[in-house]
Amino acid sequence: MTAGPNIWGNLEEAARLLEIAAAQGAKLVALPEYFCLMGMSDADRVAAREQFNDGPIQEFLSKIARRLGIWLVGGSVPLVSSRPDKVRNSCLVYNDKGEQVGRYDKIHLFGLELGNERYAEEETIEAGCGVVVVDSPFGRMGLSICYDLRFPELYRSMGQVDIIFAPAAFTATTGKAHWETLIRARAIENLAYVVAPAQGGYHVNGRETHGDSMIVDPWGVILNRLPRGSGVVTADINPDYQASLRNSLPALNHRTLHHC
Repeated sequence: MTAGPNIWGNLEEAARLLEIAAAQGAKLVALPEYFCLMGMSDADRVAAREQFNDGPIQEFLSKIARRLGIWLVGGSVPLVSSRPDKVRNSCLVYNDKGEQVGRYDKIHLFGLELGNERYAEEETIEAGCGVVVVDSPFGRMGLSICYDLRFPELYRSMGQVDIIFAPAAFTATTGKAHWETLIRARAIENLAYVVAPAQGGYHVNGRETHGDSMIVDPWGVILNRLPRGSGVVTADINPDYQASLRNSLPALNHRTLHHC
């Protein structure tokens, strides 16, 4: 997606894409970070914040998951925090009955000063502190958001997970340099599938995001990708293949950190 400042317009576009994914047979679907709002300023996300389990964005996610019969990883939603001037940037998971079954609040807050680009998420976002794994019919799912990709210890602390989610709105600058490498590295070192839906394109607020939504298998192979623009990326998850890789290369069992 390339979200804009109009929440209802973004939800309509998300619904259109979710319907396409479901029509293609998808049973587990993920949206990008900030799918519901890329405001004209960072303060817009604070104005749009919702109480947990109450509000039009969460209602949309719940209803469409139930209507389409899909498990839905809802990118990120601005939720109320302990500070009136900040939000939690929260990834919410819904099952195929529309029930909310997981919530992860983004832990690592993006900051960048490079040339004329400046980002400081800590000014409007309150960091989360809990690692979140959700059990599902598709395996154990580890939740993360965007900038988290640069912190491999987060994924290690999840224990063994089968699918990692990394909804993102990577900047064009850092995305070009690091996006694919980070996603493939997280897949390889955890022998896990990585699903990385990303904002991509030019936004009304002047930002440019990198895009390149992709699904990567546990061997680091890119199964499908969408370099730019609005659309759907689908791939099959094969638990038997994943299990055979983990048996052939039991790196997760070989982990050792001690001083000899």
